[in-house]
Amino acid sequence: MRMLHTSDWHLGRSLHRADLRQAQAAYLDHLVSIVRSEKIDAVLVAGDVYDRAIPPVDAVALCEDALVRLRDAGARVVVISGNHDSARRLGFGSALVDAAGVYLRTRARSLAQPVMLEDRHGPVAVYGVPYLEPDAVRAELPAAPGNDASDAPDALRGHAGVLGRAVQCIRADITARGGVRSVAMAHAWVAGGEASDSERDISVGGVGRVPASLFDGFGYVALGHLHGQQTLGPRLRYSGSPLAYSFSEARHAKGSWLVELDSGGAVRAERVPAPAFRALNILRGTLDDLLTSAAYEQYRDDFLSVTLTDTGRPEAAMEKLRQRFPHVLVLAYEPEGGAADHRSYRAKVAGRDDLTVAAEFVAHVRHSPITPGERALLTAAFADARRTVDGEPSPGPGPHDADPAESPGESPGEDG
Repeated sequence: MRMLHTSDWHLGRSLHRADLRQAQAAYLDHLVSIVRSEKIDAVLVAGDVYDRAIPPVDAVALCEDALVRLRDAGARVVVISGNHDSARRLGFGSALVDAAGVYLRTRARSLAQPVMLEDRHGPVAVYGVPYLEPDAVRAELPAAPGNDASDAPDALRGHAGVLGRAVQCIRADITARGGVRSVAMAHAWVAGGEASDSERDISVGGVGRVPASLFDGFGYVALGHLHGQQTLGPRLRYSGSPLAYSFSEARHAKGSWLVELDSGGAVRAERVPAPAFRALNILRGTLDDLLTSAAYEQYRDDFLSVTLTDTGRPEAAMEKLRQRFPHVLVLAYEPEGGAADHRSYRAKVAGRDDLTVAAEFVAHVRHSPITPGERALLTAAFADARRTVDGEPSPGPGPHDADPAESPGESPGEDG
């Protein structure tokens, strides 16, 4: 049995507002090509087909077209829902499309009912375990086989509990079928997998990971959720997302797995690289260096996250950068030699009066202290604001409220 394991398409997603539809379409074209050239029997899509529960119309059209073409290329297609998908919407009409060879597995109550495939060596049972939100699916899970303590309410708390029940029910079905070759699909965070900034947190009570040992005994386990392509064991793998969806994935090697399950259940997996779209890179330096150094020319066409290290915040930095690097998506400012302050906003302003907070904000933005004229202007502004809040009419201009711009030596122009 030759299978192609993919996941986390996130159709409809952008990268810091950069349109990725062309790249997503190119990846799906690539999958169809691999199915044809490698004579794939089944494509396993391990969740997060869409990026949100109500996907854009063009994302739905792109998905429908891909599923039709994968089936036309000769493969059966098994799809499970992920934590970004709406299980009900993705699974709509599943009983109808099953007959066409596209199997949508989105319901917890059906996870122990396999898609039965067959090759020249006999049957292969493919079990689709959609993303299981513990509180939402606890009542829908199949009953534990026999009189098992896992029916106790405490046994189904958290992801490990509900996934443990799911695997227990699947194993019972495998036994009832006489030990048929088996493949499991699951959308979850399995211990040992390395996360990125792109995945939505699925932890419950601070615990989101499930032990890899939960999946012992299966011929192959096709995982989705984590965006890095990774191997947790010879039979346990994440395919990862086909594209980088955050700069934390800049160094990821994207792709899918071509998996071959032989007559005795032995498995062999080969990485299939995804087509390159636009590289992601992270640059750091002064604005002048980034704009003039030949060393950065190689990044001209990349998606970029740039951190400027100038001692003073440069004006119109993004506009200037985009003249050389048209695909700058993120711009940060960390002056060289400045100490990073990782405190929360609440901690930063604790114990400080309004004038001090405002003065520190000006200093942070401009990287230089406020001038006496600016301090006088802020003082007058806060006094006027307090009078308005207290219901007192704001007095007209007087000697005590003189415009600092009109005071000799204190104009904003002279003080910067």
